[in-house]
Amino acid sequence: MTSKQVLEIAMKQSAVDSNCYWRDFTEKQNKVVISEENKNARKYLKLPFICDLTSYGTNIVASVSKGLEKTVSSYINKYKTEHCFETPNLHELMDSLRPMGYNICFMAEYSLPDTDILAGGKLADRLWKRVSGANPSYGIQIMGQADFKELYIPQWGNALCADRKELDVIAAGAYDKDRLIALAGASADCGTMWQIGVDVLPEYRGQGIASALTSRLAAEILNKGIVPFYCCAWSNIGSIRNAVASGFRPAWVQITAKTTEEISGMNQVII
Repeated sequence: MTSKQVLEIAMKQSAVDSNCYWRDFTEKQNKVVISEENKNARKYLKLPFICDLTSYGTNIVASVSKGLEKTVSSYINKYKTEHCFETPNLHELMDSLRPMGYNICFMAEYSLPDTDILAGGKLADRLWKRVSGANPSYGIQIMGQADFKELYIPQWGNALCADRKELDVIAAGAYDKDRLIALAGASADCGTMWQIGVDVLPEYRGQGIASALTSRLAAEILNKGIVPFYCCAWSNIGSIRNAVASGFRPAWVQITAKTTEEISGMNQVII
C-alpha cells in the first residue's frame, strides 16, 4: 500500500461513518449531510450523529441530525476550515447547540501511516535497536488474542478496551526480562482499519519504548493489508509526538456533539 492508497481507504471509511461520498472530503466546498446508522461504521461510533464535523484539510463534511442542517451550514461556511475546529469561533456553534440540549464533546486528531517510512518494518527495527541497545534486558513480543486475554487491567487501558474485547486483535508487548513494561494494542474498529493505542509503565517512560512498539505494531498491521490509524486529542502533545516518531502523519480532524446529559455524565468525578 502507498500513502495515497492509505488516505483513500481512510476517506472511504469516513464516508461510511458520515453518510457521504469519499470524494466529498477532497472538494473545496463544504457539505452538510444527514447522519444515518451504518453497520459498517467504526464500531465505537454512536450513530446517527447529532453533529459531527470532519476535515481532511481542504473542506468540512458535516454529518448532522435532521433539523440542524441550516444551523451547521451557516457556521461552517462562515469561517475558514481550520478555524471552525477551534475557539473562539467554535463557541458560536456551541452557543447554537446548547439551547437544543447539545454541545461539543469530542475533539480529536487522527493520524495515518507514512508507508514509505513504515513499510517493511525498517523504522520499527531501528527504533527497537535504539531502545534495546541501551537496555539489553528488554525484549519484544507480538501477541494474539489468547496472549493478552488476562491483560484487561487499568494500566493497559489505552492499548486494550475491556468494553470491546472481541475487537482487540493484535498487540505488541515490551518486556524487561519477564516483566511486561509496555503494551501497544490494535482494535479492529472496522473492516479496513485498525486503531492503535499504547501504554507504558510510568517508570519506563521517556526511553522511546512507546514509539518502537507503535511502529512495530503498525508494520505488522500493514503487512496484513489493513490500515492502522492513531487517534488522540490535539492537546495531548506526548501522544502526538509518539505518533510522529512512530511513522504516522496527521490526516484528519473531527469534532462530535453529544447531549448535555451525556457530557455531564462523562464529567462526573468519582472520589
